[in-house]
Order: sequence, then structure tokens, then C-alpha cells
Amino acid sequence: MSGTKLLQSIHSFLRLESAGGILLFAAAIMAMILANSPLSGIYSAILETPVEIRVGPLEIAKPLLLWVNDGLMALFFFLVGLELKRELIEGELSKPGNILLPLIGAIGGMLVPALIYAYINWDDPIALRGWAIPAATDIAFALGILTLMGSRAPTALKVFLVSLAIFDDVGAIVIIALFYTEGLSTQALIIATVTIAILFTLNKRGVMSIAPYIFVGLVLWVAVLKSGVHATLAGVVMAMFIPIHNAKDPDSSPLRALEHDLHPFVAFAVLPIFAFANSGINLDGVSLDFVFHPVPLGVAAGLFIGKQIGVFGFCWAAIKLGLTELPKGSGWLGLYGISLLCGVGFTMSLFIGSLAFEHAGEVAFDERIGIMMGSIMSGVIGFLVLKIACREAHGDCR
Repeated sequence: MSGTKLLQSIHSFLRLESAGGILLFAAAIMAMILANSPLSGIYSAILETPVEIRVGPLEIAKPLLLWVNDGLMALFFFLVGLELKRELIEGELSKPGNILLPLIGAIGGMLVPALIYAYINWDDPIALRGWAIPAATDIAFALGILTLMGSRAPTALKVFLVSLAIFDDVGAIVIIALFYTEGLSTQALIIATVTIAILFTLNKRGVMSIAPYIFVGLVLWVAVLKSGVHATLAGVVMAMFIPIHNAKDPDSSPLRALEHDLHPFVAFAVLPIFAFANSGINLDGVSLDFVFHPVPLGVAAGLFIGKQIGVFGFCWAAIKLGLTELPKGSGWLGLYGISLLCGVGFTMSLFIGSLAFEHAGEVAFDERIGIMMGSIMSGVIGFLVLKIACREAHGDCR
């Protein structure tokens, strides 16, 4: 791929992510309006609608909300896996010099928010299950806010944000696999292992057609769903076996083609539907005590305070120690603004929250309030800081 084509691809990606972020915000606002209107009963009834698929003795029966969270989000994680593989093999993350700063920032951006949340909720075992909620970053929202800066925002900062978010997503995948997996089924895990072996064989034999991978991937998704491991992880595993290079046609890449085709559907359908299904917070009876409950307070503090301390602090230390350097064309204030934007957790935070308290029953808190508060504060203040940084660097930033 030529340099011009690669640059065009990056610009197209950024435009898509920013537009997707705007649609995400609109879907979340619509859910909030419906959940607090006379139509709230209809909104809840739609999400609770039972949906069942049966093939012989195999049955998958879930309310519509869980089909969104377990099914549609598997497509999102599949796309994350495709992007990760491409970046590691031929993208920005294939260059060792470009990996260290966002990797260190991602580690700090996951560790510090989790510690802040755990400190606030240490005495409550149920609340403590949500420790990973503020560790997440929503790339669509964060990039959407950064894109509002216009062309004056350094491209290196955009690349840094995208790279950090990819590492953040990998961290979220590991957290889900290790800490939000219960009641493992040996039989289902064996079937999942067999499907992975088949995917590996397809890849090694040079099968370029996507159809066999999709078919085996669906079987893998069902097996993982039944195994007790969260079904979305099947999307990441499947993505690792999609071939990126075509030996017979060097100009053709099954992975890039699939990523290109899947991006609009995920950005403009999957993520907005997820936001619509999970953002409907009923504010009836919500008081300050409810808002400042340790769970939403821990989430908000983790996202707004923890993310900026973790990302900026770890990056500052790495740069001062001479391990890496600032992104080209940016200063400390620009890096701090990006660190603030990383506190926009939204989609991934909502997703981890749904896993953390899936079996908690009736509880006296709603983690989504904290996600909203932390994400809004991080987004607004991050944007203002970046505007100031841009004005100092260029004298204008439209």
C-alpha cells in the first residue's frame, strides 16, 4: 500500500470514528429521553423481549438486551481483533518506536482508575466487582471529540490516541476473560478448542475465502457462549485467523477488505444500538445520595481523575526517563488533553458494567450514572485543554 493510500485510509478511518461517536451520543440521549418519558414502559419491554433460536437440542434463549450485549458486541470485538492484527503486522504498532508510549499510557490508564475505584469501594464485595469499569476508553467518542479540533490537531496525537485505545481494548479483553467468566462448561470449551484448530488449519492452508471462517466462527461463538466465557471474546479469537496477505494477489487482503466492509456497520449500527439499549437510566427518584453512592462516585472519579493521572503520569515518567518521546508536533499540554479524553469510557465502560453486576440482583446504585458523569467531564475539559494547546501552538484552532 502506497503512502498516499495509507494516509487516505487513516483519514477515512478518523472521519468514520468521529461520525460514529456523534451517532453514539445521539443514541444515548434518545435512550435517556425514552427511559424518562411516558414511553419508558415500551422501552423496557423492547429490551426484555425474549428471543429464542433452537436447532434440535441446541437452544439459545435470551432477552433482546443480552442478544445485543453478547451477539452484536461480538462483532465489535471481532473488528477490534482485525484492527489489532493489522496494526501489529503492518500498521503503526509494527514499529517498535511507536508502541512504547501508548502502551505505557494504556497501562497507567487502566491501573490508576481501577485502584481509585477499588479504594472507594473496598468495603463492599458486590460493589468491588465493578473495579474494571473506569479502566476502559471509548475510542469512537474520544476521536469524535478530537476531530472537532479540526485539521490543526497533530496527526501524531490522533495516532497516539488510536494506539492507546487499541491497547486499552486488549486490556479489557484480558480483564473480561480472567475476571468476568463463571461456571465453565468442559464440553463447550472442547468444541471451542476444535473450532479454533479448524480456523488455524484454514489459515495455514491459505484459504482466502471469508465464508469458511465466518461459518466456523459462528460455531465458535455459540460454543464460547455456552462455555461460560463471555461470547464476545470469540470475535477477537476469530479475527486472529483471518488472513491479511493473499499470496496469489498481493494487492488483495481478506482482512483489510473485511475490516473495510465491517467498519460502517459497527460504527453506525452495532455501537449506537448498544448505547441505546444500555444508556436508558430512569432518573425518577434519583437523589444526591444516589449520585454520590460509592459505585457511581468511584466510576466517575476513576474515569475523570484516574485516567488523566494514569495516562499522563505514566507517559511523563517514561519520557523523563528517556524511554520514549512526545508525539511529533505536540507538547505537554496536548498530551495532557489527550489523557483527559481517555476518560471518556462510555461504550466499553457500559459493557464491563453490565458484566460486573449482571447477577447482582436489585442494588441501590446505578454505575451508568458514574459512567455518564466521568465521561462528560473528561470529554468537555479534555476538549477545552486541547483547544488551548492548539491555540498556543498555532495561534488559532478552528
